[in-house]
Amino acid sequence: MRVEIWSDIACPWCYVGKARFEKALRDFPYRDDVEVVHRSFELDPGRAKGDVQPVITMLTKKYGMSAAQAEAGEDNLGAQAAAEGLDYRTRGRDHGSTFDMHRLLHFAKEHNRQEQLLDLLYRANFAEERSVFDDDERLVELAAAAGLETAAVRAVLADAEAYADDVRADEREAAQLGASGVPFFVLDRTYGVSGAQPAEVFAQALTQAYGDRPPLEIVDGGEDADACGPDGCAVPQR
Repeated sequence: MRVEIWSDIACPWCYVGKARFEKALRDFPYRDDVEVVHRSFELDPGRAKGDVQPVITMLTKKYGMSAAQAEAGEDNLGAQAAAEGLDYRTRGRDHGSTFDMHRLLHFAKEHNRQEQLLDLLYRANFAEERSVFDDDERLVELAAAAGLETAAVRAVLADAEAYADDVRADEREAAQLGASGVPFFVLDRTYGVSGAQPAEVFAQALTQAYGDRPPLEIVDGGEDADACGPDGCAVPQR
């Protein structure tokens, strides 16, 4: 069974939702049969790379809330993250374009290091003091910590079109599936779960999607074909 997760590194509910989903997956009896694929989604796709500002400032401008309301929201998110065992800095974080990070995640996927890089990016953005938005070398360091070769990472960052089509394809697909926000979870292209739901909801969705998979249908060719089994391989006799 395949679970696809659309998310953005700048999305706090994606950070929390990933932890909740993984909690459900750990307890799922058929977890070894589940393939998890991470997809790209930008909450702020029009933001220029150099346009970096404090999170509180971004929230007040984008959503029209007061600074006190934005700070209260961050405090709530910090509590939600803590309940899942996650560190979260409620003050002093900044916000910027995540496009390059998504490009690197597609590069990391080719090298089977996507999950490791995604976790490092989340932690760096939400729990660590140094920004992930204002210095490419920060992204290089995180990618290296995920097991990627630094020269190759720098080459991806230097080429603005490297893996850009992959990011845009993910985003188009999200729109086609009706995802207007993230996190967005799609199970076997049959069930969708929107938002950072409690682990119990993810557990129910996994159980339902796994149980509803159609049984394997054997195509009958009209006669038994040669095959190998526990008793050995059938050898045609001349």
